Amino acid sequence: MPEAPTIDGGNTVWLLVSTALVLLMTPGLALFYGGLNRAKGVLNMMMMSFSAIGLISVLWWFYGFSVAFGTDVNGFWGDPGAYLGTKTFLAETDLWGATAENPSGIGVPLYVFMAFQMVFAVITVALISGALSDRTKFSGWLLFAFGWATLVYFPVAHWVWGGGIIGAKLHALDFAGGTAVHINAGAAALGVALVLGKRVGWPREGMKPHNIPLVALGAGLLWFGWFGFNAGSELTVDSVAGLAFLNTQLATAAAVLGWLAVEWIKDKRPTMVGASSGAVAGLVAITPACGFIAPWASVVLGIVAGAVCALAISLKYKLGYDDSLDVVGVHFVGGWIGSLWLGLFATNSVNGAISDVVGASDGLFYGGGLTQLGRQALAGLIVTIWSGGIAWLLAFAIEKTIGFRVSAEAEVEGIDVAEHAESAYDLSPTTGSSAGGAFAMAGIGATRPAPGSAEPAEEPAEPVSEKVAG
Repeated sequence: MPEAPTIDGGNTVWLLVSTALVLLMTPGLALFYGGLNRAKGVLNMMMMSFSAIGLISVLWWFYGFSVAFGTDVNGFWGDPGAYLGTKTFLAETDLWGATAENPSGIGVPLYVFMAFQMVFAVITVALISGALSDRTKFSGWLLFAFGWATLVYFPVAHWVWGGGIIGAKLHALDFAGGTAVHINAGAAALGVALVLGKRVGWPREGMKPHNIPLVALGAGLLWFGWFGFNAGSELTVDSVAGLAFLNTQLATAAAVLGWLAVEWIKDKRPTMVGASSGAVAGLVAITPACGFIAPWASVVLGIVAGAVCALAISLKYKLGYDDSLDVVGVHFVGGWIGSLWLGLFATNSVNGAISDVVGASDGLFYGGGLTQLGRQALAGLIVTIWSGGIAWLLAFAIEKTIGFRVSAEAEVEGIDVAEHAESAYDLSPTTGSSAGGAFAMAGIGATRPAPGSAEPAEEPAEPVSEKVAG
């Protein structure tokens, strides 16, 4: 006779900690993207990440979790009413994965698992924003985020992890989100970028990162939070969680070296932006594979991902699409590399769930032939077409109705002021003089008026917003 439902304290605590770590990744992403952006658009860039936390969290609670993890309806979505936000799940039997034979499931309350998957949904939507910087109306972004999460992320999460066509029918592997998160977001970023078009002056004008320390800080927070993203996806405290944790560190470290090697060869100088971007590329690539491959394969994966993504960011110049912060070059390409890596190096010797739970096969180099490689490629292709196509249609519809792109004047003057009536930095002269600032304070380039000749400054006709500086 099955024992009474019991909460597993270790598993529950680990998943709560992992949830907090993954939530931290979205502010980390805001810093990373914000630093890569130009100064006059940094707040709009960061607002897109923070607004995703607000909007997607509520949508996930109300119906997103049901669509993604409710009982499978037809292979494409779960029962929308299964975990509807109007219901509560606080009974002692409301444990994730509970069955009649195993009433405790993995010993984790349903709400803990719901919260863990919620922060995945949040950052997936936020990732898209990096391709849209400096030219996107905030209202258009919110409408797009709502539509894309509903039509794409929630169903795709079901396809991959909730018993849908990719995981349960196709038997493709995705430990923590290479297909569901990174290929998904990268394809959407490309679709929207094609609709929005190029920024004013791109690629003729240099649009360099305005604050590299912010980039490094954001990358560090992403690296830190990603241990919850990957190791937390095992859902339990066991050896596979440890493997995912180690593989995450190894692949990311190797990707930093791979990216820097390409920079050193091409440009003769390694950069901090390159090291930060290499780390993110490694994190992306190891995400689908971290619990399914051996550590040595993670190191090789990191080197390959770092080098290939460093080269892939130049695709936008060759193909003519303006992916502002290289979401396609890093997340889309990195997600594909990590997903296909499973078709080469996945092995039951490190995780028996590959065949026992998912029904997948060993990779090519472990005697499994090309079967799993084909499954991984098909899964990535399905998500690419669906996500990219829906994103393009949504962006096109928004542009033709309420407008998705700001005016050229607002873009040139600064989208932060135009969209939010605030700016990130106080660029006004310290002394109030048009020649002011640090130079005026030092008496450089300033003409001193004759004694008694100064006239009182005129009062401004209207008060100036305190949020707008410069």
